[in-house]
Amino acid sequence: MAIINQELGLALFQPEIPQNTGAAMRLCACLGLPLEIIEPCGFVWDEAKIRRSAMDYIQHVAYNRHTSWDHFRDNTKGKRLVLLTTKSDQSYLDFKFQAGDILIAGQESAGAPPFVHDACKDSRITIPMFGEVRSLNVVNACSMVLGEALRQLKY
Repeated sequence: MAIINQELGLALFQPEIPQNTGAAMRLCACLGLPLEIIEPCGFVWDEAKIRRSAMDYIQHVAYNRHTSWDHFRDNTKGKRLVLLTTKSDQSYLDFKFQAGDILIAGQESAGAPPFVHDACKDSRITIPMFGEVRSLNVVNACSMVLGEALRQLKY
């Protein structure tokens, strides 16, 4: 498992859909980024099912499972947390990413709770949506934002 960029990462807050977790693993493997999974998950962690969703990419991603938000925070001290949310007016296209940022995606059904918003109060970003639609699939959104962050950081 070769990580090429430890200056940027992705975290999934209490993911609910194993296929999205597998897709995020594949995304991080392809971009050379670490993945943080903040539990509890909304599904039973079944290594075989996750492996199937991530296909053969799971062997190429460095991922950490955190038992709680507090465990995640304890293990990511010094990193800026950037929340991807529909509850912000700050476009990801106008946001200045920094080395060390960890992009956080909330639950598929509910987003992130207030205490996560509070932890990211100065770094909550959104993808502007067309018309009356609400949001993209979580991994599609992460792909877009990570692409912009990598572009800005010249990786």
